[in-house]
Amino acid sequence: MITLLAFVLTLGVLIVVHEYGHYRVARACGVKVLRFSVGFGQVIWRRQRSPSDTEFTLCALPLGGYVRMLDEREGPVPEGLRSQAFNNKSLRQRTAIVAAGPIANLLLAILLYACANWIGLDEPKAVLGSPVAESLAQRAGMRAGDWVQAGSSDGLAWEEVRSLPELRWQLTRALSKGENLHLTVTDRDGRGRRNLVLGTASLADQELDAELLRKIGLGGPYSEPVLGEVKAAGPAAKAGLRAGDRVLSVDGVTISDAAMLREQIRQSLDKGQPREMLWHVERAGQVMDLNVLPVVAQDGTRQIGRIEAFVGAAPEIVTVDYGPVQGLLRGVERTWDVSTMSLKIFGRMLIGEASLRNLSGPITIADYAGQSVRLGVSYYLGFLAMVSVSLGVLNLLPLPMLDGGHLMYYLFEGVTGRPVSEWWLKWLQRAGAFAMLLMMSLALSNDVARLMGLH
Repeated sequence: MITLLAFVLTLGVLIVVHEYGHYRVARACGVKVLRFSVGFGQVIWRRQRSPSDTEFTLCALPLGGYVRMLDEREGPVPEGLRSQAFNNKSLRQRTAIVAAGPIANLLLAILLYACANWIGLDEPKAVLGSPVAESLAQRAGMRAGDWVQAGSSDGLAWEEVRSLPELRWQLTRALSKGENLHLTVTDRDGRGRRNLVLGTASLADQELDAELLRKIGLGGPYSEPVLGEVKAAGPAAKAGLRAGDRVLSVDGVTISDAAMLREQIRQSLDKGQPREMLWHVERAGQVMDLNVLPVVAQDGTRQIGRIEAFVGAAPEIVTVDYGPVQGLLRGVERTWDVSTMSLKIFGRMLIGEASLRNLSGPITIADYAGQSVRLGVSYYLGFLAMVSVSLGVLNLLPLPMLDGGHLMYYLFEGVTGRPVSEWWLKWLQRAGAFAMLLMMSLALSNDVARLMGLH
């Protein structure tokens, strides 16, 4: 129910803001607006103060909306109202009215990101666990417990890193721009400052997926190698392990963090059979050796070892918030970055350099909406801002049926001095409808594939 309500709220806010952008600028340009509709199909609610005023409606299918304006191309217009018809407005005014919807979405995203920055987010501190073996991070010299203090694309202009999500965002930007990521790191106590360079420029043309993230190899949040809940009668309990035990070493290998300990457990099989490990453990100030025999478990297509105990202490959490001006500026910056990255992804999908799996539909949006609501108001505002940016950018694409397609018509009119012919409009609209249907089908099929675990 939470997921459904969050999805409906997300669509409602974004549709209303988008259409209000068209509506408000149309009114400012003197265009008579006949109907402001949220949704399509059968009308389930309507309001109109008088027959000459705008009719506001809520329809049964809430997957979009529209603003219907007085227009001589759609029917006869009384002589006294011709000056209020959309088609009789100047090219500049028509362009402003069409562009106002996507711009409203982008302005909303700035405000939402700013609100999230002002409220603050509780996020893992940018202290990293063990890097993936043979990854860019390991080759750059990253170690378990490294605290990333700042990042830079050129090693000159540095940006503070206040949390792990901020570090991942800087990594995403570096990949999208084909740049290396320079990092300033210290130990967990802020000592031993040093600069490292992740060679992400070499991965510029690759798709950002799980495989690419493994190549980069930045660890998750640092977690102490301490045991949590131990399952009764499981391998850990049989070995004498208890919640709160700190693991110092396994088979003589010093354990630096929980990620390393989990990897040791997973790789504890010998030709598919569990291998007994010698654990050096600290408990209540005393050190002891325990023999641990994992069990075999299936992880996808491979077999791994498990001890049936929770491994790792909770990572350190910090509250990330910003003042009024800085929060707003970061909202502008994030909106710009998400917009440019979205355009790059669309472009790469068009020429076949990025997978069409990047397209998401209503099922995925609903799922993420529900997840973000459960995490808190700030997370939901950030999610809503991201979807608002995507909607704004999508509508600016030069495809018939979208606002960007109409803007292309006006660009042609501005260059040639004459509007696009009715014949071309008819066939472009048909092509646009086919393209939109294809995109929606792909997005929905991707949603179903993700739901079934195929992506």
